[in-house]
Amino acid sequence: MSDFVTFLIGRMSFEYLPTDPATIGAAIGMPLGILGVAALITYFKKWKWLWQQWVTTVDAKKIGTMYIVVAILMLLRGGADALMLRLQTAVAVGDAKGPFDADMFQQVVTAHGTLMIFFVAMGLVFGIINWVLPLLIGARDMAFPVLNSISFWLFASGMVLNNFALIFGGFSNGGWLGYPPLTGLEYNPGPGVDYWIWSLQIAGIGSLLSGVNFFTTIIKNRAPGMTLMKMPIFPWSVLVTSVLIMLAFPILTVTLALLGFDRTLGTHFFTSDSGGNPMLYINLIWAWGHPEVYILVLPAFGVFSEVVATYSKKKLFGYKSMVIALLAIMFFSFIVWQHHFFTMGAGANVNAFFGIMTAVIAIPTGVKIFNWLFTMYRGSIHFTAPMFWFLAFVVTFTIGGVTGVLMAVPALDFQVHNTLFLVAHFHNVIIGGVVFGLFAGITHWFPKIFGFKLHDGLGKLSAILWQVGFILAFIPLYILGLMGAVRRLDSYDDPTWQPLFIVSGIGVVVIALGMAALLMQIGYSIWKRDELKDETGDPWDGRTLEWSVSSPAPHYNFAITPTVAERDDWWYRKQRNDTAYLKSDYVDIWLPKNSAVGLLVGVGAGMAGFAIIWHLWWLLVPALLLVVLVIIRQTMNDDDDARVSATELFHEDNLGRRA
Repeated sequence: MSDFVTFLIGRMSFEYLPTDPATIGAAIGMPLGILGVAALITYFKKWKWLWQQWVTTVDAKKIGTMYIVVAILMLLRGGADALMLRLQTAVAVGDAKGPFDADMFQQVVTAHGTLMIFFVAMGLVFGIINWVLPLLIGARDMAFPVLNSISFWLFASGMVLNNFALIFGGFSNGGWLGYPPLTGLEYNPGPGVDYWIWSLQIAGIGSLLSGVNFFTTIIKNRAPGMTLMKMPIFPWSVLVTSVLIMLAFPILTVTLALLGFDRTLGTHFFTSDSGGNPMLYINLIWAWGHPEVYILVLPAFGVFSEVVATYSKKKLFGYKSMVIALLAIMFFSFIVWQHHFFTMGAGANVNAFFGIMTAVIAIPTGVKIFNWLFTMYRGSIHFTAPMFWFLAFVVTFTIGGVTGVLMAVPALDFQVHNTLFLVAHFHNVIIGGVVFGLFAGITHWFPKIFGFKLHDGLGKLSAILWQVGFILAFIPLYILGLMGAVRRLDSYDDPTWQPLFIVSGIGVVVIALGMAALLMQIGYSIWKRDELKDETGDPWDGRTLEWSVSSPAPHYNFAITPTVAERDDWWYRKQRNDTAYLKSDYVDIWLPKNSAVGLLVGVGAGMAGFAIIWHLWWLLVPALLLVVLVIIRQTMNDDDDARVSATELFHEDNLGRRA
């Protein structure tokens, strides 16, 4: 009987229920929140609408919206983690004990980093790409609409599995990159690390599929006449990012699988005995990790290129040099990974090579900064909320870039490695570069997707609060790092550090106010959407093809595929009043049907991950069968598309006002 019970429940046990007040609150709060949302949907009778319009959609813009909604929810969750961390470091000095013990503090550190990188930054990036990539290249949709849905639901499944650790099992305490031997079975036998591995594995496979989809869309679905050098810069940034995803994410997939094998099957890839080597893991994880930095930041660079040109009412300065810079960053991002562990004893020659390459990669990044500034020079600048986000980015990202070049010198890195100096640098680059850029993009393209604008004043307030909070939160960490404060430190003995930690904590509170202003901006704009309606869809003479369709953009984007003759083609057509192609005869077009395939694959993958975590082998087999059978059924389905009349969907009077 005991063998049967073990087979049935695996290693699940009551000991894995939450015991800390913080996790108990989360374990109660999350299910109550879900039940509350379900009750509201039931009350307003929106289940059918939700299923048809969102859950089974293959419309890239709706999928992008779902990515952004999940990312913002996880930003709130990750921001709460940041507040917890700074509360602890503000009070835990000398004999004083903070609110969290050492293990809980490490769990919060791991959760914060994991959520912010994998489920906030990646979610915002993929959301913006889904929103506007087809619109910018004159494509009706992504190359593989159903695959796009599968990618999102794998991302969402990984997010759910990651957060379920709070309810049952506990989060990993092994850091956001999970270095062994700390994450090895010998030192960390609980399920927290397994939750971390398999949630990221599932979401990572979804990201890889997205990269393939984006790359194929750009290569095969561009409008007739749009050569690569006639594309806007944002699609160029997505093309380069897609190549990085396709090359880097298989490394992550293999690395996590090998670590999972060590923990589940008893292999020894990353153990110090039986032929394994923890340094192999560190090399592999950073061979993915440093390209990942540019996977996040390059689309944000593309956003800034569109925003600065639009609100400066000028062509982008140095288009060709921007493209070359993107390609250079793509190449160099793969040969700098070892600067993350200069102190690991690789040798002077190896450190010198990677130090030089790290300094070199700063050059194309600097080129972009100066190109944006020259675009603004003598432009008719409109200081809207997206431009406020850009200006905040310039300050924050430049600080992060300069400190990164400093850390490219191995001798200096030996002094500040693994200190809060590194933490401040990383946040300056990722938050200042990625999150600010994507907030600018959301604000800029919001009316194109929903048909009404976001309130500009609240957007500016949010950008200012984020910028001020960022300076308060991270400049003290640079100082603390130089004073010797290491990262992941839950308590300390030097009382001279406490004022700086308190200032940093105040900065996080100001950032939280900035996030509140952003949510107020969205909420107020929805409430006042009739007053903020986008009547023209064309703020400040937008130069790209997206403005040739209505606001909000229809789910098929273009009833008539445009033909492109030059870069910024739509803008030049408007100057010549040449919009004849918009008045062409309508023809029938093919549109993909809604599909539940993505949801089923995501559910099956989540079940499989849960089964591996808890050794529920009876559940693993049907979960994998579900995924395999759904995919086989999809590949055999000859009725993926529905032919519809563009005349019925897209009336000429709606199109005419765009002209």
